Amino acid sequence: MPKLTKRTADSAKAREKDYFIWDNEQPGLGLRVYTSGKRSYVIHYRFAGRSRRFTIGLHGFWTPELARQEARVLFGKIASGEDPSEQRQLNHKAITVKELCELYLEDLHAGLIMGKSGRPKKPTTIVSDVGRIRRHIIPLVGSRRVKDVTKADVNKVLKDVIAGKTNCSFKTGKLRGKSIVRGGAGAASRTVGLLSGILTYAIEAGIIEANPAHGVRRPKDNVRIRRLDDAEYRELGSILQAASKNDKYRMTVDIIRQLALTGCRRSEMVALRWEDVDIEASCLRLADSKEGASVRPIGLSVMEYLEERRSKSSKTYVFPGGVEDNPFGSFPNHWEKIFRNTTLADVTPHVLRHSFASVANDLGFTETTIAALIGHSRGTVTSKYIHTLDAALIMAADTISGYIEGLLDGVEFKQTSYALDRGARKATLARFLEKMSGAPSDGLVPEEDLAA
Repeated sequence: MPKLTKRTADSAKAREKDYFIWDNEQPGLGLRVYTSGKRSYVIHYRFAGRSRRFTIGLHGFWTPELARQEARVLFGKIASGEDPSEQRQLNHKAITVKELCELYLEDLHAGLIMGKSGRPKKPTTIVSDVGRIRRHIIPLVGSRRVKDVTKADVNKVLKDVIAGKTNCSFKTGKLRGKSIVRGGAGAASRTVGLLSGILTYAIEAGIIEANPAHGVRRPKDNVRIRRLDDAEYRELGSILQAASKNDKYRMTVDIIRQLALTGCRRSEMVALRWEDVDIEASCLRLADSKEGASVRPIGLSVMEYLEERRSKSSKTYVFPGGVEDNPFGSFPNHWEKIFRNTTLADVTPHVLRHSFASVANDLGFTETTIAALIGHSRGTVTSKYIHTLDAALIMAADTISGYIEGLLDGVEFKQTSYALDRGARKATLARFLEKMSGAPSDGLVPEEDLAA
């Protein structure tokens, strides 16, 4: 049994079951390695004739040497008749929601709180969680003991946030920076959802046995239903064309255009790396999207744009920053200036994403196809082993991006739904067979019909 060192703890790998690495310098001290990969320092001892285990803390916050020192203190208390496990249970019974939130935030920043995808929460999500905890949860129920929190308390949090009781404004760390906290149904729903997660965390820590937030009826989060119609797409094209005349906005204009043609999230496009772009397969292979790894089909116009841009770039990012090899950082500021005082001032990057999906629906594509195109969890293509995408997805991406590109360029389409009449299908089939055979086939649609 070797001495427990930082190197030993760092290199300990997860197995199918939890296991322990015991220290030969301090008897009773060990490192517990969980199946999740999490590691914590524990002591094993006997008290009142019973074998017990007490967790000191997580590796990372604790080092082997600090854990060893703490173990000596704990064994001293045990020798004097004090059971640290019972003392912790008493402390848990007295712990307040604010104290619980601080414990939760420690684990959140350490990457130990998992999101919906079973992976550590992303930095942007962490910022949102911290804001909701600091501005809503702690002010409303922070002083309550966790074990005393009831469903009525959670309902009151919901109603108070909806009513705007936690509304405030405060200075940020930025020059002349100011943040405004508002309530409303959406903020209330997300806050109570987070509070429920924190209370589940308390169950896992042995602080409470049931979650009082379960069963609380939350208002539906505000569904973003804003979409661009054909006229607004043409207006968007005019706005982008005007902005592109200013060299300062040219990269932002390119990003906005690609967002409109792909349905990608803003973060996915702004931080897109060349290693994520697969020109040959006409797709983006995103390693770390909101839903995890995602293979995203792209239309012909997007593929050709990226192909041309690649020939002129030696950077890591498709849209690089000005100085270091970082992603372009001026997008939010430029976006605001480009759309300020226009008829599309209320448009956001998410509106472009929603509009892409809406156009796809207008053109007759199924929900499953649309989900695969925009990387939604219900239909995203995730396998890293997929090298050739379904041709139907590529054709769908071509059709949707081609239609939107036409609108951006000012085209007024007479037909707003994808043609599925028999004549159009025959023409498409004839074109396909002719291409595959290398020569026109007898009995197929005449040349003048193919051009129609």
